Amino acid sequence: MTNDDICDALELSGKLLELHGENPFKIKAYTNSAYKLSKLRYDFEGKTLKDIETIEGIGKSISGKIYELMQNGTTHELQELMEKTPVGVIQMLSVKGLGPKKVGQLWRELQLESVGELLYACYENRLTALKGFGEKTQEAVKQSIEFKLANSQKQHYASVEPLVKKIVDFISEQQPELTVMPVGQVRRKCEVIDAITILLDGEKTCDTSKLESGIPMPVTFVTCTPEEFHYHLFDLTATDEHKAQSGFDDLSEKLFTDEEEIYSQLGLQYIEPELREGLKEVSLARENNIPELIEYTDLKGILHNHSLYSDGVHSLKEMADYCKELGFEYFGICDHSKTAVYAQGLSIEKVIMQQQEIDKLNAAYSGFKILKGIESDILSDGSLDYPSDILKTFDFIVASIHSNFKMSEEQATKRLIKAIENPFTSIIGHPTGRLLLARPGYPIDHKKVIDACAANKVYVELNAHPYRLDIDWRWINYCMDRNVMISINPDAHHKQGFHDMHYGICAARKGMLTKEMCLNALPLGKLQEAFKK
Repeated sequence: MTNDDICDALELSGKLLELHGENPFKIKAYTNSAYKLSKLRYDFEGKTLKDIETIEGIGKSISGKIYELMQNGTTHELQELMEKTPVGVIQMLSVKGLGPKKVGQLWRELQLESVGELLYACYENRLTALKGFGEKTQEAVKQSIEFKLANSQKQHYASVEPLVKKIVDFISEQQPELTVMPVGQVRRKCEVIDAITILLDGEKTCDTSKLESGIPMPVTFVTCTPEEFHYHLFDLTATDEHKAQSGFDDLSEKLFTDEEEIYSQLGLQYIEPELREGLKEVSLARENNIPELIEYTDLKGILHNHSLYSDGVHSLKEMADYCKELGFEYFGICDHSKTAVYAQGLSIEKVIMQQQEIDKLNAAYSGFKILKGIESDILSDGSLDYPSDILKTFDFIVASIHSNFKMSEEQATKRLIKAIENPFTSIIGHPTGRLLLARPGYPIDHKKVIDACAANKVYVELNAHPYRLDIDWRWINYCMDRNVMISINPDAHHKQGFHDMHYGICAARKGMLTKEMCLNALPLGKLQEAFKK
């Protein structure tokens, strides 16, 4: 079982125990362990019970449950809990806004035993009759279910990419005579995937069914002759809009040596696969105006990261050392600020303590620097949650909204702009607060927010976590037009989180970001100058 599988099983165990009114201490042990492991991304393959018992924050009892999960795919306790809970009730536990206690109420008091019945009950206004439920809760539950149903056949690009690679690599190993390429949304590196298509220049005879079974959507294989491979590679990668705008649909010839030749015949500058969405890329290509897109190797440092000081998994030194090991020049620490109590946000005393540790670490480093940052909560009125004498001690500040998401577009925009106008704000973090396939984020007037950043010399974060990718890549071009630089940040809570920068680069390239307009593509000296401005 993978780390994610084990986290899911532990979390479900905790929820089912709470649903059935079991010991609260036992429930807490499960939920805390699931949270800890979700941050750690521990590799359980080949591990013994003794190995598991050494994981920090995981008790002996839960270690035993984890080992049982690894051996059997479940635990005796989880099996018993699932046997006495209707399948539909278990599914109701995944509805956003409903904890186990509320699901228990719906099950026992309204006899609801499926998500479908729950949605119908919302339409009939039945939830408002229950204690602790009101019209707002009912509407939130309804919207959550409808959102989930609309996205039920979709997956994050980060979930699909490695699985598709395994299939492509397997076919290439078994049939080295074939050229094999993913196409469509996967090749365009779309943030959300609802279809997987793989192109081959010959018949596939090897069995990939075992690999496909791990993918929650069907995989379509398309075959063609070697001579027509590049024609079909283009045809199956680009959107219909891109093909229509480029004139590809009018091509009669199908024999090309590469895709560059296709664009040349269409009288267009070559357009990278990520850009083939049918937005403005074709009109730019007609005038040879598509810029050179940013590459991972252009990045000089990693900003917005967390450590054990707040809700991270690794120490400040461990995070910084690993960042240096990856070849970067600088590391920006941005632990949560004091308002984020749920994430062990830093009191003023802890801020001072961390900054003293940073000074000691920096004195020992050569050719590498830790920058003193904080992820400061934007409060409901748009202010930041430290006094000025503390805010001025940081090298940079990422200002983010983490609470009170139920805002109108006007309220959210006003709240962000107030934070942008704060002279201590350097970067606006994950501007809409969205979680792809989980919540849409609060509505904002992107143009007004970006214009405010331009006026106040504030940068915009492209949060590289594959569940966020926020700011949406479709707004990057407007940022560049307004001379607002983008900071690609992993929001890493553990060392492996640095590797999410890959997904940030994928999204940045879709938005045509250049290295010149990427904040953390600046060398250390120029970055420090930018922050001082």
